[in-house]
Amino acid sequence: MTTILQTSIPYDPLNKRSLPGIQPASMDNWLHRDDAFAAQMQRREDLLVGHRSDVLAMDAGAKPAAQELLNLVLNQVYPECTDHVARPDGASDTIDLDQPLDTLCRLVQEDFCILQKQGDEHVLTGAILCFPASWRLSEKFMRPLIDIHLPVDSYNADIARRVQRLFDGIQPGRPLWRFNALWYEDTELHQPRSAYDRRAAQEPGHARFLRSERQTLLRLPETQAVVFSIHTYVLAAEQVPKMENPA
Repeated sequence: MTTILQTSIPYDPLNKRSLPGIQPASMDNWLHRDDAFAAQMQRREDLLVGHRSDVLAMDAGAKPAAQELLNLVLNQVYPECTDHVARPDGASDTIDLDQPLDTLCRLVQEDFCILQKQGDEHVLTGAILCFPASWRLSEKFMRPLIDIHLPVDSYNADIARRVQRLFDGIQPGRPLWRFNALWYEDTELHQPRSAYDRRAAQEPGHARFLRSERQTLLRLPETQAVVFSIHTYVLAAEQVPKMENPA
């Protein structure tokens, strides 16, 4: 297993915030690139080729939203590209609008989940999810928000209602973000796990690595889909800032 670590995180991952822990972001910083870019992009390629059905799923109705998302990412991160993208690590990738999630996987470090309103709830209709933190895409695909989060103990009915109201209120051009902090014994980024085979919690001060996801929520202006993006950081425990009350 290749060790992929960042040397820092651009926020304090141990600054505990109550759920859902949402704060404003901007279109200028909703995507990140860091010192693990080349290594993470290679891992993404390996997973897309070797474990495609585990990391990619898309309902036919989500394709326009995925294409809109691809164009948004291209305009922001690779504005000079034509039919190919020259990445910072030297790789060159073809832009394929017919396979938007494949192309997104090869452009940026973020994973993307597409949620579309069906009835009163947002449903996970598409995703490129190379780096799940102990959940499995196949169990969550085409499920509404409340089912996606079960069986997380802290995600109760009240939180579910608040999150659904939050999703309903997201405005184009005004992204939101949150983060988490999870302790792991290894650096593997691809950590699929059934929601019904839960991982034993690791305690701060005992686990070797801190994994933190910078998660953003963004509404696409044309399709009105909500995009949930995940940028994964992994630090060695000794690199994590010391806090009096770690989360």
